[in-house]
Amino acid sequence: MLIIRLFRSTIVLSVLLLVLSVCSLFVGVIEISPQQLLSGDLHLWEIFLVSRLPRLLAILCTGIGMSVAGLIMQQLCSNKFVSPTTGATISSAQFGILLALLFMPSSTLWSRAIFAFAAAILGTWIFVWFIQRMSFQDVVMVPLVGIMFGNVIGGITNYLAFQYEMTQALSSWLVGHFSLVLKGRYEIVWLTVPLVILAFLFANHFNIVGLGKDFSKNLGVPYNLVLIAGLTIAAMITASIVVVVGSISYIGLIVPNVVAMYKGDKIRGTLVDTALFGAIFVLVCDMIGRVIIVPYELPIELIVGILGSLLFIALLFYRLKHGRKAIRLGSTGTGCCSAMPNLKGGTEPS
Repeated sequence: MLIIRLFRSTIVLSVLLLVLSVCSLFVGVIEISPQQLLSGDLHLWEIFLVSRLPRLLAILCTGIGMSVAGLIMQQLCSNKFVSPTTGATISSAQFGILLALLFMPSSTLWSRAIFAFAAAILGTWIFVWFIQRMSFQDVVMVPLVGIMFGNVIGGITNYLAFQYEMTQALSSWLVGHFSLVLKGRYEIVWLTVPLVILAFLFANHFNIVGLGKDFSKNLGVPYNLVLIAGLTIAAMITASIVVVVGSISYIGLIVPNVVAMYKGDKIRGTLVDTALFGAIFVLVCDMIGRVIIVPYELPIELIVGILGSLLFIALLFYRLKHGRKAIRLGSTGTGCCSAMPNLKGGTEPS
């Protein structure tokens, strides 16, 4: 009974995800039912195996990956509003894809992924390096700087795309959608699985690094190495998803915050719930996009943007009401980005 109480939320999320996953397999323009599949209809089995099942797996990897990437970045930066969206990671990955299209027009999906990996990692490192040197670090100022940095990268990307007539080719990666996910061209998102496992293995190290450089050194944890490794994992997860699905915002920002409200801030304790809730959130948004204007399909970026913005506003009001208690990640020390300040500005004394 004690185990059930400790993992009650995990069990509930797991069962809910399983039910929604089964329902998702039978939602679409072409009607497919379990009875039809059991009857041995080869055409429906082909649709199921080539389109429906790969789409579900891509959705699960996207939700899990983006949520875990956001959780890692928030923990390392000790800031609840840092994510792949506000940390310029997604914009950098898009820039890498454009470079691949410019210099290697006939490049494969894996070649574009390599460019996206390199650009996302470099862009995330630069963002963290820059904000580490900010004299005034506010819980809202840090993500605002990331948004501005991401917009600069996005502006350069759009300029180059317009200059070399690559706007239409790049458009597939500017808006996230699962409509083009088919067997044979989505497998890159499977990279999120080993990367998430790595994040779980080094979760305690990320916790320690989030408490500050001095605290890490006292415990014998190599601060810079763990910081770089964590940011690299988050960037690679994000890039692998952007290459296949496109840009999907808010997931890495909203999901870890929602889970932290009832599960706490320790990354090892929240990692599984964050991954499950992220997968459920993306799955629900995808199903809404598929059924709201049948037989057409809305991009998941649109649904996630609407629901995510509403949740984000609710989170802001919640944190304004509860103050530092709701925001604080660690009890002592200073992270690489922030000293766990008050939302209204400044840093409260311990």
